[in-house]
Amino acid sequence: MARESGRGGTSAAPRSVDVARLAGVSQKTVSRVFNNEAYVSAEVRGRVLAAAAELGYRRNNAARALASGRTRSIGVVTLGTALYGPASLLMGVERAVRDTGYALRVVNTVEGDPTGIAGAVDSLLDQGVDGIVISEPIDESGNGDDGEGSEVSVQVDVPVLVCGAPPPFAAPKVLAAGVGADQLARTVTEHLLGLGHPTVHHLAGPQRWYAARDRLAGWRAALAAQDRREPPLVEGDWSAASGYAAGRELACDPDVTAVFAANDDMAIGLIRALTEAGRRVPDDVSVVGFDDIPVAAYVTPPLTTVRQPFDAVAQDGIKRLVHAIENPQADPLTASEPPVDLIVRASTAPPPAGRGTSAHH
Repeated sequence: MARESGRGGTSAAPRSVDVARLAGVSQKTVSRVFNNEAYVSAEVRGRVLAAAAELGYRRNNAARALASGRTRSIGVVTLGTALYGPASLLMGVERAVRDTGYALRVVNTVEGDPTGIAGAVDSLLDQGVDGIVISEPIDESGNGDDGEGSEVSVQVDVPVLVCGAPPPFAAPKVLAAGVGADQLARTVTEHLLGLGHPTVHHLAGPQRWYAARDRLAGWRAALAAQDRREPPLVEGDWSAASGYAAGRELACDPDVTAVFAANDDMAIGLIRALTEAGRRVPDDVSVVGFDDIPVAAYVTPPLTTVRQPFDAVAQDGIKRLVHAIENPQADPLTASEPPVDLIVRASTAPPPAGRGTSAHH
């Protein structure tokens, strides 16, 4: 959905005079509509907005003020959340953008608002940003877990970097910056299987989150590759409280010897519930988390987990985005693959005697 070149085949961006001509009004009327001034009828306002949409006209005061047409700024659309993963990725992006000398403009969206991304992108484009980062971890389309995101109806004429989700719209260049959550999830599942556990249960995150789907896919792939039984899924909401609730459920099943929780907070709640139920960690049940939050090393027992490479992903993504901004005709830079950083602590061990894979084969 990149903006069409100007009418008549020219490559110039459409101007307010073009909108006025198409709508059959004066330039002053176009200005009044875009300034939200009074004295414009609803019918005329509708005609002007329709003409602007047809031409792909976007009022861009900031960019117009510069002879270069560039503001040396990058916009970020992010979910307004204090959750560790999205917040850490945003901090990584902020640091990376600052290092490039570009200014940063951040627009937060609200969970549950399917129009949030489109409005946020429009707002940033109106400010004349040279590139956009989409760090929007939730599928607001209501498509369930089919892996597809919702298409956003917005015209984008700058390069876009999408972090850990399908791109929500077309643009001249769409770059992907994945944190490889499926590979990380596969690694922690393989760690538990390698200790001799017959299978691994999964405490999943909410499936509207792309990260939760990726971790689920990695867990499934690891079990399938070793021809292991896939236990029923238990779904939490990222909170320690939901991990605790899941732990009370899982503690009742004597076949549970290993659990992979989709984040560290849920893993910590899970361990508390297992311990209260008399299931010792890791003697009876091994638990792994995901993220390596700062407190993970200091809970009892210290938590085995996998560290997400937020800073490395952000640095690499922003470097590629700036290259695309400054070299519009060049091929995009290749993404680098950050290493998997499995942190093995005291919450994982071989299964209880007689419960390992040798007893099941």
